[in-house]
Amino acid sequence: MSIRSTFALGIAEFGMMGILGNVAKGVGVSIVKAGNLISLYSLGVAVGAPLLLLFRNSPLKRLMLILCAVIFIGNLAASPSPSYSILLCSRFLSGLPHGAYFGAGAIVCSRLAKENAGAQAVAVMVGGMTIANLLGVPLATMISNILSWRMVFGGVALTGFLAFVFIKIWVPYIKPLPKSNIKGQFKFLGKPAPWLIYAGVFFGQASIYCWLSYIDPIMTEVTHISPSAMTWVMMLAGTGMVVGNALAGKLADKYGVSLITGSLSASMLIVMPLLYFAAPYKLPSLILMFIATAGLFGIGGPLQYLIVKYAKGGEMLGGAGIQIAFNVSNAISAAVGGLAIHHGFGLASPALVGIPFAAIGATSLFLLHRKYDNNQTHPEKH
Repeated sequence: MSIRSTFALGIAEFGMMGILGNVAKGVGVSIVKAGNLISLYSLGVAVGAPLLLLFRNSPLKRLMLILCAVIFIGNLAASPSPSYSILLCSRFLSGLPHGAYFGAGAIVCSRLAKENAGAQAVAVMVGGMTIANLLGVPLATMISNILSWRMVFGGVALTGFLAFVFIKIWVPYIKPLPKSNIKGQFKFLGKPAPWLIYAGVFFGQASIYCWLSYIDPIMTEVTHISPSAMTWVMMLAGTGMVVGNALAGKLADKYGVSLITGSLSASMLIVMPLLYFAAPYKLPSLILMFIATAGLFGIGGPLQYLIVKYAKGGEMLGGAGIQIAFNVSNAISAAVGGLAIHHGFGLASPALVGIPFAAIGATSLFLLHRKYDNNQTHPEKH
């Protein structure tokens, strides 16, 4: 059930990158101005997560239905938007449920999962994002080019509606989280463990996004892959995300979330410089790209599960915070990677910029494992 919503959220977030040119023409603005449609979605993610506090005492199934309804309404409004300003508002509305859905969904998956299978359950939910990158984003680009970008938003709205229906039918009643006041929701942030998790997400994924943000020009201008083949390249990258997310979830349940995610982040200390030096060579670049994108969701997915354990009293806010960290990491890493290119270090240089990010991410997660998470404990079932 959850995977349909995260699939919709994945296309809503990442699909815009492939249809931006058509959208800009459709509403009569420049590409640069149309880029604000991506920023407004991220702003909606950041604003929507704290709004979870308003629903902290609601049954979890009801909360997920509300969030699915907002996914549906936001994207349905975007589809016929007659102007740029209305589309901006629709994109902001579409972003509001993103972080909140992952926050609530991580708790639901943790409660419904079998013993010692929580990370795998959350990986299934996060898997919707990986499938969106594998199939949904290329499909959205094709539909936008052949038919209309408006149909892409309509399709996302339909997916959100179907998710609402399936959750309504199949997800059982799940009682609300224990009542706590606003102050109690933030209490978990007074401990080091959640901050180490957020640092692992922020820096671990930034190490890869520094490079991934510029994969198109790197692959076409440095590796000399033809632009027409980039659809297949991106599908291979999406496959890496699917494999990394699923495999990391399984290993995390067996060996510990922080150990597996820390090891993946540490592996980027090797992968990122190799990506830089192998950039002119097609086969090595594609293999390393697959490994890097596997690491991207292999780091983020299990940590979405682990935060539930260390955010007692503020579980939904804690889970939503992972998505805030992810989106802010994405924006900052792209800007930092762009600075390296701007200052003349070459198109492939963002891979080198990612090395210190990987080191900080790995250090944070290994510290988490050593001090807090090495007893293989799991979140409590309620």
